[in-house]
Amino acid sequence: MNILVIPDIHLKGWMFDRATELMNYGMADKTVCLMDIPDEWGHGYDLDLYTETYDKAIEYARRFPETLWCYGNHDLSYIWMQPESGFSAYAIPTVSSKLAELRNSLPDDSQLAYIHRIDNVLFLHGGLTHAFVRYYARDIDYDDTDAVVSRINSLGFREIWDDASPIWFRPQYNKEKMYREKDILQVVGHTPVMEIDRTGNVFSCDLFSTYRNGDPIGTQEFILIDTENWNYQGIK
Repeated sequence: MNILVIPDIHLKGWMFDRATELMNYGMADKTVCLMDIPDEWGHGYDLDLYTETYDKAIEYARRFPETLWCYGNHDLSYIWMQPESGFSAYAIPTVSSKLAELRNSLPDDSQLAYIHRIDNVLFLHGGLTHAFVRYYARDIDYDDTDAVVSRINSLGFREIWDDASPIWFRPQYNKEKMYREKDILQVVGHTPVMEIDRTGNVFSCDLFSTYRNGDPIGTQEFILIDTENWNYQGIK
């Protein structure tokens, strides 16, 4: 299956416009969004931008109802009221109501989760380590990926709001053993990269993030990945 991955948004609602164009061209069978929808440098009081961005996301969810959504740390910070870099207390009511509207627009609640699996590819915000699975799914067959994903998707604040969790872990900087490195691919965002990078079994694709002055860090490409053979291409 060809999957269009929309990486970290951070108030760039136009990313959904570009993704819509690509889907209308028939470039992919389905979309996975790695979220982090709110928060961007210097825009903590721009509620119009928050609203506009979420409305774009909601419109996209309704136009492409099979889209899967992966919680990011910035999304969960508003759900769990955990201020972090970029968190806007001023935007709490807007984010809370719009995120609920996005959730309610999905045909199935399971479409919004920490991790999604398509074939032997996991889509998630940060990265899933061998150690995290061994600890939190220790009573589950390690090779039963569906059961492992289901268990992790059931975890709450205590387990997930942690540097080692699938929404926070950064495999780009921390060279730990990843979950099923030989036969399970992971596609992640969270950590800005200059270009699409595959290291081991992890594809990093947060290519739309910016520096404090607004300059882009990455190439602003979407990754299109075939979940059967793991071939990919970047699409500007």
